[in-house]
Amino acid sequence: MGNILVTGSNGQLGNEIRVLADTCTQHRYFFTDIDELDICNEKAVDEFVSKNNITYIINCAAYTAVDKAEQEQQKAFEINATAVDNLCKAAKTAGAFMLQISTDYVFDGTKNTPYIETDKVNPVSVYGKSKLKGEEFVLSHGLPALIVRTSWLYSSFGNNFVKTILRLAKEKAGLRIIADQYGTPTYARDLAKAVLQVVSDKTLPRSPEIYHFSNAGETNWYGFAKAITELSGINIPVEPIQTKDYPTAATRPPYSVFSKEKIIRDFNLHIPDWKDSLKACLDILNKNN
Repeated sequence: MGNILVTGSNGQLGNEIRVLADTCTQHRYFFTDIDELDICNEKAVDEFVSKNNITYIINCAAYTAVDKAEQEQQKAFEINATAVDNLCKAAKTAGAFMLQISTDYVFDGTKNTPYIETDKVNPVSVYGKSKLKGEEFVLSHGLPALIVRTSWLYSSFGNNFVKTILRLAKEKAGLRIIADQYGTPTYARDLAKAVLQVVSDKTLPRSPEIYHFSNAGETNWYGFAKAITELSGINIPVEPIQTKDYPTAATRPPYSVFSKEKIIRDFNLHIPDWKDSLKACLDILNKNN
């Protein structure tokens, strides 16, 4: 039994943890977002953690507007790095366990085999650099903590690629989707299950550890879009294009497939294939529409 603070609880992952909290009742949950707790305010964080006897912090809060971050660098670093430092300080004072969600964007994507946790980081965007700085804060405090990197997150909550494709498929006669960026979609509910299984584990590390988590398998954005339309029964042409045909403010890693061997081994996780999880999410979305 522990008191778990979940920050950024109105986002995709935070909402999925909220759904699963009903089935993981050995813990007491404190779901917060900016209105309940400003994690950029060090004093407010310290007081909240102390007052509520928090024993675990799951930080789902993040600045995730990848292209906008190129212009809003200070804001991105404040939320993705300074706020993480605040949470780590409060966790250390309280003797709480810290779980930080990070991203595949800490890599430059120049590999062509799945990334392992010890691979060299080299972010190529402001977003990636700000998330890496958050990781560095967790590591520097030396407290019991996990950094869980994930990729291509989607859910029935919030805004994401799956919902965008479903919307565009209704509005347009055809879709043009990037086919030379490879990775693995991650259903936020699967990540939420993994996170709750991890924090309930009796053998959590005493010092910071990094893990990779995404669904199993790999694809590109074009393959992801094709799967979304086909599984939804939408008959629309989807054309593959190159990154150069769709310029963006921020550079994306061209390859960010993760090896999940470490997290599977250490926490005995079962990780579903990305297509199976996509179908599960689409079933929920179709039920809601």
